[in-house]
Amino acid sequence: MNLSCPMPKFDFDVITMGHGGGGLLTHRLLQSGVFDVLKNDLLDQQHDGASFELNGKLAFSTDSYVISPIFFPGGNIGELAVNGTVNDLAMCGAVPKYLSLAFIIEEGMRMEALWEVLVSIKNAAAKAGVQIVTGDTKVVEKGKGDQIFINTSGIGVVHPKAAIHHNRVKEGDVIIVSGQLAQHGIAIMSKRQGLSFETDIVSDTTNLNHTILQLIEQFGDAIKFLRDPTRGGLASVLNELAEQTNLGYLIEQEQLPIDEQVEGACEMLGLDPLYVANEGLFVLVVDAAVAESVLKQLQQDANGQSARIIGKVVNTHPGKVMLKSRIGGHRVVGYLTGEQLPRIC
Repeated sequence: MNLSCPMPKFDFDVITMGHGGGGLLTHRLLQSGVFDVLKNDLLDQQHDGASFELNGKLAFSTDSYVISPIFFPGGNIGELAVNGTVNDLAMCGAVPKYLSLAFIIEEGMRMEALWEVLVSIKNAAAKAGVQIVTGDTKVVEKGKGDQIFINTSGIGVVHPKAAIHHNRVKEGDVIIVSGQLAQHGIAIMSKRQGLSFETDIVSDTTNLNHTILQLIEQFGDAIKFLRDPTRGGLASVLNELAEQTNLGYLIEQEQLPIDEQVEGACEMLGLDPLYVANEGLFVLVVDAAVAESVLKQLQQDANGQSARIIGKVVNTHPGKVMLKSRIGGHRVVGYLTGEQLPRIC
């Protein structure tokens, strides 16, 4: 990681309860840490809220991040918190503008680790083109947290060409995924305590808003549905869509983009990659007339080089997702039952 902001000379190495008490320690932590790293004109007002103007139809989203471990191959909880909410807004067809940021920090967290998370938040926000404009910090007693939990909420302006709604999906539309499945979930699992396997797999966490914006600019309302398949993976996204539209969704195993190492790890752990979490890819349903053009543009983007057409919307088996296997058989892909990978995002 590139710590582009030199760490300030705090006279404490760990977070104490006093850093959440609202007094001098809180003031010093915020002034020398949060406000200094994330500074911008709106945050510098240091008010309880942020005042700004936005024009047009808006999108608003919130999410909480409780991932364990907080540092994982390819990222950490800080950039995940920014990217996750930025991507949720992008999936609405919105251009993300402003985020709030709330920390719940466990007493005893190393200041160096908090600093690394802060710098990652700064870098992720800059890459996505969003500003952190308000937030909150709380400290809980040791043993009542897991170093740090983060909530981010975001607001963005819906692109005038965007028409993202499941009601617009119809028979014959084409399903595309933008990248390799299950990277994030398997990267986390490889670092979980008690799991001994080693891989080179890293999380795919990244912001997708610039990629989405380019697609909407070029293809407009031919893009009918967007979703990032985080918890529950691709299978959950398609099942929700099948239920909402009462249409059938047929995907082909042969076309699913899955890295060999990820596929091997899934087999070893007894996991189905269709249900494993992702953080840097999205599912599109597009008009068949533009599907090949959308795919070609995606594959020219850094976030879409592994994009594939994986299936289509059909009028058979309404309300269900069906997988055509490599040998030609078919099986229903239902909802995930229970929790396959807890604390994954």
